[in-house]
Amino acid sequence: MNIKAITTGVTAGAAVGFAWYALASTGARKRHSIKKNAGKTLKAAGNLLEDITSIIG
Repeated sequence: MNIKAITTGVTAGAAVGFAWYALASTGARKRHSIKKNAGKTLKAAGNLLEDITSIIG
């Protein structure tokens, strides 16, 4: 079992789920600000993945 692949899949799934929920539950003005901050969100997700792999590994 490849732990890194599993954590990558879980993190990617969580990021996609959060993005879908955020876009579905906000108005047009909020959607613009969410898209504007997408880079910061992706960087945070990458840091989360690194933290999880360091804890598991």
